[in-house]
Amino acid sequence: MAEPAPSRNAAIYYAADMFDTSRPRLMGRHSAGEGFLRGFVRHSGVDRLYCHSATETQAREFAGRAAACGGNVPIVWVPFNHPQGLAEPGCLFYQTVGIDQLAWRRRRLDQRAYSLVGITHTTASEAVMEVIAGLPIAPLQQWDALICTSRAVRNTVDQLIEAETAYLADRLGASRFHLPQLPIIPLGVDCDAFVPAPAVRAAWRRRLGIGDQDIAVLYVGRLSFHAKANPLPMYRGLQQARTAAPLPPGAALHLIQAGWFSNEAIERVFRDGAAAHCPGVTCHFIDGRDPEVRAGIWQAADIFTSLADNLQETFGLSPIEAMAAGLPVVVSDWDGYRDTVRHGIDGFLVPTVMPPAPYGLDLAERYAMATDNYDRYVGFSSQFIAVDTAAAAAAYGALIGNPELRRRMGAAGMAEARARLDWRVVIGRTQDLWSELADRRCHADEISPRRDDTIAAITLAHPARPDPFQAFSSYPTHALQPGSIVSLAPGASAAQLETRLASPLAEFAATVLPELADMAKVVHRLAADGPLTALAVVEAVKPANRASLYRGLCWMAKMDLLRIAMPAPPNTPI
Repeated sequence: MAEPAPSRNAAIYYAADMFDTSRPRLMGRHSAGEGFLRGFVRHSGVDRLYCHSATETQAREFAGRAAACGGNVPIVWVPFNHPQGLAEPGCLFYQTVGIDQLAWRRRRLDQRAYSLVGITHTTASEAVMEVIAGLPIAPLQQWDALICTSRAVRNTVDQLIEAETAYLADRLGASRFHLPQLPIIPLGVDCDAFVPAPAVRAAWRRRLGIGDQDIAVLYVGRLSFHAKANPLPMYRGLQQARTAAPLPPGAALHLIQAGWFSNEAIERVFRDGAAAHCPGVTCHFIDGRDPEVRAGIWQAADIFTSLADNLQETFGLSPIEAMAAGLPVVVSDWDGYRDTVRHGIDGFLVPTVMPPAPYGLDLAERYAMATDNYDRYVGFSSQFIAVDTAAAAAAYGALIGNPELRRRMGAAGMAEARARLDWRVVIGRTQDLWSELADRRCHADEISPRRDDTIAAITLAHPARPDPFQAFSSYPTHALQPGSIVSLAPGASAAQLETRLASPLAEFAATVLPELADMAKVVHRLAADGPLTALAVVEAVKPANRASLYRGLCWMAKMDLLRIAMPAPPNTPI
């Protein structure tokens, strides 16, 4: 194999769900996906963008998003059903963990053709944990990678893999396990979007009724007490700080909660909880999904806080956005927060505590047996994760009563965000990884190569996802063969073909059927030349996708447009 040139580009796997922040149920992974795409378009320096998507419509949507981010380079669409095209960029970047299935698909082709790179978001769901535990048996190579966004996530990934390999060793005597690279690379932030703007600050504070001498504390994120952060430590911590910390005469303490509620019942819990636990704090609830709010609310605040206590949290974008905005932060000492916030420098990390194993086995079993869904699993688990309210109150109090400390910590956080967490830095680290993987692809040994190029080897390259026409080959009377004789059914025409393709009986399967134009050519060719072998028909039409048209002959026969006769066995008298 020729040695590839060092590559700092990759095809981006595109599905709108991964990049859309205009959705009602806005999650951190959507913001991360949108931020990555914007950062990559602006800072990668590549001469073209590769989009790997299922449809051309999605590719056009990708192009529109790239243009909105300032992209002005060509867009190359690599269709999902043509993964061979990924060899050109040499890498596929997938905005979640599921590179295992992509590796099985690649195994049908050429495992050295391109690298696969995934990234962790939440690692608590059953589906994600199964993917991670299955990494040792997936055909992933040394030139593939799963990016862990924090040290805490990497520890979780290591534990899941170690438990799985220990089981496989005991069960099967397996001793050789090969894993993708597991680098730790944080998510990023567009620091330029958060530069303090006095005019914007003044406008937001007027809008919310926050006076010049008042202190405003900001929380940004989903407003969910069971799946994000129980607000009680925040409410009680602020109330205690309000009582103990000196404020200028006549000044008030405000709490801005910018997020969204899943339902009215959860909203009532937050509003009632605020009234009960921090009556001395003026509370504001605003919709954090609103683009204007997401862009500007940081300017209204003096302090940022997020006391996350949930297993689904892995990295945490909002603290680094706050740092970029020059806000001192008070966050829980939890997951990726401790990788980004330097205690006593950028703000304060509030201690957390939870029970040790095996005191959560019943929670795991309830989830595994579907007694509890994911929402209840993380909600029940979070009930036993405590945030130190007294420490939170002390941190709030220190910042409320000391404007110089707020200024110093805010400046330190802003500098740290620019130096280490800006997308231009994170994109560079990601591109460095892609280049390293390209080198490994050239020099490292291939693990579990496909044994040969026979049809059986190709269709069974993924043992649990065989070609259905291989796995169920004993079902039909005959299998279509290259020598099968194809002829037009009586009265068949191109007009009938179009009508039947548009019928509800077939329209639902349009994405897997041949192109109408190619099937029309089959009709016209057979009308002109008479019966032909299946192979001759396909060669005469010369479709862009030969496999699609070849199997499409069976669909045309199903629709009573063609007749298919099996070739006579060798040496059979005519």
